[in-house]
Amino acid sequence: MAEALKHVGKLKNGRKVIVAFRTVPGEPENCIVVATESLDADQHDTLINLVESNAGQSVNDLAEAMARTQLPDGRIMLEAFHAQGKMVKYATADVIMQPNASTTIPLNELNEMTAQADGVSVADLGVKPKGTTTPTATTETPVETQPQAADDGVLTDEQLAASYRSQADAMFKEAKKLREQAEELFPTKKKSKSAESA
Repeated sequence: MAEALKHVGKLKNGRKVIVAFRTVPGEPENCIVVATESLDADQHDTLINLVESNAGQSVNDLAEAMARTQLPDGRIMLEAFHAQGKMVKYATADVIMQPNASTTIPLNELNEMTAQADGVSVADLGVKPKGTTTPTATTETPVETQPQAADDGVLTDEQLAASYRSQADAMFKEAKKLREQAEELFPTKKKSKSAESA
Protein backbone atom coordinates (compact mmCIF):
# COMPACT_ATOMS: atom_id res chain seq x y z
CA MET A 1 0.00 0.00 0.00
CA ALA A 2 1.32 3.44 -0.95
CA GLU A 3 2.53 5.59 1.89
CA ALA A 4 0.32 8.57 2.72
CA LEU A 5 1.68 11.93 1.55
CA LYS A 6 0.78 15.35 2.91
CA HIS A 7 0.14 18.33 0.60
CA VAL A 8 -1.17 16.28 -2.38
CA GLY A 9 -4.65 17.06 -3.67
CA LYS A 10 -6.87 17.80 -6.61
CA LEU A 11 -9.54 20.31 -7.52
CA LYS A 12 -13.15 19.30 -8.09
CA ASN A 13 -12.47 19.45 -11.84
CA GLY A 14 -9.75 16.81 -11.40
CA ARG A 15 -6.71 19.07 -11.80
CA LYS A 16 -3.86 17.84 -9.60
CA VAL A 17 -2.51 20.37 -7.12
CA ILE A 18 0.05 20.66 -4.37
CA VAL A 19 -1.19 22.67 -1.37
CA ALA A 20 1.39 25.29 -0.41
CA PHE A 21 -0.65 27.02 2.33
CA ARG A 22 -3.47 25.01 3.96
CA THR A 23 -5.11 28.22 5.15
CA VAL A 24 -4.71 31.90 4.43
CA PRO A 25 -4.30 34.07 7.55
CA GLY A 26 -7.55 35.97 8.04
CA GLU A 27 -9.24 33.73 5.46
CA PRO A 28 -9.32 30.23 7.00
CA GLU A 29 -11.80 29.10 4.34
CA ASN A 30 -9.17 29.63 1.62
CA CYS A 31 -5.87 27.99 0.73
CA ILE A 32 -3.08 28.55 -1.82
CA VAL A 33 -2.19 25.77 -4.26
CA VAL A 34 0.18 25.08 -7.15
CA ALA A 35 -1.37 23.25 -10.14
CA THR A 36 1.23 20.66 -11.15
CA GLU A 37 0.24 20.79 -14.83
CA SER A 38 1.17 24.49 -14.95
CA LEU A 39 4.83 23.75 -14.17
CA ASP A 40 7.80 23.12 -16.45
CA ALA A 41 9.10 19.54 -16.28
CA ASP A 42 12.10 20.43 -14.10
CA GLN A 43 9.96 22.55 -11.74
CA HIS A 44 7.39 19.75 -11.52
CA ASP A 45 10.00 17.13 -10.66
CA THR A 46 11.65 19.36 -8.06
CA LEU A 47 8.30 20.11 -6.41
CA ILE A 48 7.24 16.43 -6.32
CA ASN A 49 10.65 15.43 -4.91
CA LEU A 50 10.20 18.07 -2.20
CA VAL A 51 6.69 16.83 -1.35
CA GLU A 52 8.00 13.27 -1.01
CA SER A 53 11.06 14.27 1.04
CA ASN A 54 11.36 14.33 4.83
CA ALA A 55 11.67 18.13 4.63
CA GLY A 56 8.34 18.35 2.79
CA GLN A 57 6.50 15.85 4.95
CA SER A 58 7.71 17.37 8.24
CA VAL A 59 6.04 20.78 7.71
CA ASN A 60 2.35 21.64 8.00
CA ASP A 61 2.51 24.18 5.17
CA LEU A 62 4.69 23.06 2.27
CA ALA A 63 5.51 26.72 1.57
CA GLU A 64 7.91 26.61 4.54
CA ALA A 65 9.99 23.98 2.74
CA MET A 66 9.48 25.64 -0.67
CA ALA A 67 11.12 28.79 0.74
CA ARG A 68 14.29 26.74 1.42
CA THR A 69 14.36 24.76 -1.84
CA GLN A 70 16.21 25.71 -5.02
CA LEU A 71 14.92 24.97 -8.49
CA PRO A 72 17.40 23.59 -11.06
CA ASP A 73 17.97 27.15 -12.37
CA GLY A 74 19.08 28.28 -8.89
CA ARG A 75 15.98 30.31 -7.97
CA ILE A 76 14.16 29.69 -4.69
CA MET A 77 10.99 27.69 -5.41
CA LEU A 78 8.51 29.81 -3.42
CA GLU A 79 9.84 33.05 -4.90
CA ALA A 80 9.89 31.69 -8.46
CA PHE A 81 6.37 30.24 -8.31
CA HIS A 82 5.11 33.53 -6.86
CA ALA A 83 6.80 35.54 -9.63
CA GLN A 84 5.38 33.24 -12.31
CA GLY A 85 1.83 33.39 -10.93
CA LYS A 86 1.81 29.64 -10.17
CA MET A 87 0.32 30.09 -6.69
CA VAL A 88 -3.47 30.38 -6.83
CA LYS A 89 -6.04 30.82 -4.06
CA TYR A 90 -9.00 28.43 -3.81
CA ALA A 91 -11.68 27.68 -1.27
CA THR A 92 -10.54 24.82 0.98
CA ALA A 93 -13.89 23.11 0.30
CA ASP A 94 -12.95 22.93 -3.41
CA VAL A 95 -9.65 21.13 -2.78
CA ILE A 96 -9.76 17.38 -2.23
CA MET A 97 -6.69 16.05 -0.42
CA GLN A 98 -5.43 12.73 -1.72
CA PRO A 99 -2.68 11.38 0.57
CA ASN A 100 -2.79 8.05 -1.31
CA ALA A 101 -4.74 6.31 -4.07
CA SER A 102 -7.44 5.00 -1.71
CA THR A 103 -7.99 8.06 0.51
CA THR A 104 -9.63 11.41 -0.20
CA ILE A 105 -10.84 14.15 2.14
CA PRO A 106 -11.86 17.77 1.48
CA LEU A 107 -9.19 20.18 2.76
CA ASN A 108 -11.73 22.13 4.84
CA GLU A 109 -12.63 18.92 6.73
CA LEU A 110 -8.95 18.02 7.15
CA ASN A 111 -8.25 21.51 8.51
CA GLU A 112 -11.16 21.16 10.97
CA MET A 113 -9.86 17.77 12.15
CA THR A 114 -6.31 19.15 12.52
CA ALA A 115 -7.51 22.20 14.43
CA GLN A 116 -9.65 20.05 16.75
CA ALA A 117 -6.73 17.70 17.43
CA ASP A 118 -4.46 20.68 18.18
CA GLY A 119 -7.11 22.37 20.35
CA VAL A 120 -7.19 25.51 18.19
CA SER A 121 -9.57 27.10 15.70
CA VAL A 122 -9.15 26.64 11.95
CA ALA A 123 -8.23 30.33 11.76
CA ASP A 124 -5.28 29.64 14.09
CA LEU A 125 -3.82 27.14 11.62
CA GLY A 126 -2.75 30.10 9.51
CA VAL A 127 -0.87 31.66 12.41
CA LYS A 128 2.76 30.60 12.46
CA PRO A 129 5.02 30.25 15.48
CA LYS A 130 7.45 33.10 16.07
CA GLY A 131 10.31 33.13 13.60
CA THR A 132 8.18 32.38 10.54
CA THR A 133 5.76 34.54 8.63
CA THR A 134 3.21 33.22 6.18
CA PRO A 135 2.62 35.46 3.19
CA THR A 136 -1.04 35.74 2.30
CA ALA A 137 -2.99 35.96 -0.91
CA THR A 138 -4.22 39.44 -1.73
CA THR A 139 -6.98 38.99 -4.26
CA GLU A 140 -10.43 40.19 -3.22
CA THR A 141 -12.29 38.41 -6.01
CA PRO A 142 -14.71 35.80 -4.61
CA VAL A 143 -12.91 32.47 -4.78
CA GLU A 144 -15.75 30.60 -6.46
CA THR A 145 -15.71 33.00 -9.44
CA GLN A 146 -11.95 33.40 -9.71
CA PRO A 147 -10.41 32.79 -13.09
CA GLN A 148 -7.07 31.04 -13.05
CA ALA A 149 -5.20 34.10 -14.27
CA ALA A 150 -1.48 34.33 -13.67
CA ASP A 151 -1.86 37.26 -11.29
CA ASP A 152 -4.76 35.80 -9.33
CA GLY A 153 -4.23 34.83 -5.71
CA VAL A 154 -0.51 35.47 -5.64
CA LEU A 155 1.46 36.80 -2.72
CA THR A 156 2.36 40.49 -2.64
CA ASP A 157 5.99 41.54 -2.83
CA GLU A 158 5.70 43.15 0.60
CA GLN A 159 4.37 39.94 2.16
CA LEU A 160 6.95 37.80 0.38
CA ALA A 161 9.75 40.15 1.48
CA ALA A 162 8.57 39.91 5.11
CA SER A 163 8.62 36.12 4.81
CA TYR A 164 12.14 36.14 3.35
CA ARG A 165 13.43 38.41 6.12
CA SER A 166 11.92 36.17 8.77
CA GLN A 167 13.35 33.05 7.10
CA ALA A 168 16.76 34.70 6.75
CA ASP A 169 16.76 35.52 10.48
CA ALA A 170 15.85 31.93 11.32
CA MET A 171 18.53 30.56 8.98
CA PHE A 172 21.13 32.94 10.46
CA LYS A 173 20.34 31.69 13.97
CA GLU A 174 20.50 28.07 12.77
CA ALA A 175 23.82 28.69 10.99
CA LYS A 176 25.26 30.31 14.13
CA LYS A 177 24.14 27.35 16.22
CA LEU A 178 25.66 24.84 13.78
CA ARG A 179 28.94 26.79 13.67
CA GLU A 180 29.09 26.75 17.50
CA GLN A 181 28.48 22.99 17.50
CA ALA A 182 31.18 22.50 14.88
CA GLU A 183 33.66 24.54 16.96
CA GLU A 184 32.90 22.38 19.99
CA LEU A 185 33.56 19.22 18.01
CA PHE A 186 36.70 20.41 16.23
CA PRO A 187 37.92 23.97 16.87
CA THR A 188 39.20 25.98 13.91
CA LYS A 189 42.96 26.66 13.96
CA LYS A 190 43.36 30.42 13.74
CA LYS A 191 46.33 31.82 11.81
CA SER A 192 48.35 34.50 13.51
CA LYS A 193 47.93 37.87 11.81
CA SER A 194 50.44 39.69 14.04
CA ALA A 195 53.43 38.92 11.76
CA GLU A 196 51.60 40.28 8.71
CA SER A 197 50.53 43.53 10.38
CA ALA A 198 53.96 44.22 11.90
